[in-house]
Amino acid sequence: MVRDTKPQPLNPRRGNMEYQQEFYHQVKKELPDLIKLHWEEIALNKDVIKLNPDWEAYQDGEKQNKIKCFTARHNGKLVGYFVVCVHRNLHYKDHLYATNDIIFLHPDYRKGFMGIKLIKFAEKCLKIDKISVLIINSKTHKPFDAILSRMGYSHIENVFSKRFI
Repeated sequence: MVRDTKPQPLNPRRGNMEYQQEFYHQVKKELPDLIKLHWEEIALNKDVIKLNPDWEAYQDGEKQNKIKCFTARHNGKLVGYFVVCVHRNLHYKDHLYATNDIIFLHPDYRKGFMGIKLIKFAEKCLKIDKISVLIINSKTHKPFDAILSRMGYSHIENVFSKRFI
């Protein structure tokens, strides 16, 4: 018997979407393909700065409760993630801040409210964890600022970078 080994197209209209907080060890096998797709879509300076995640640092940060990972799954398959770094703000030591490290939703799942639901789920969990402020950044060449504004986020800062290599 011959089996069709082509990956089936994702269909967000069929099946069950789940949003959850997961640990690195639960998602580590599924992350590389999705992160590569994410990198291909948004990374700058790809000619000299290659994708090479420090998986051990993510695992260590999670053990120290400094990394939190929220996921979107369709029928159990990982289709999105939102990872934040939790830290005490040097200016406001009484408060914990969460700053997004990476946020990505597979392009097939960007219609509708799936990305918003992922962020809202993370917000709910972070509030329970006594986070005072969540900071989300978006790339200027792939912005989702309008969505963040509609969700109540304020545009607070612009960031500049300069390549040295």
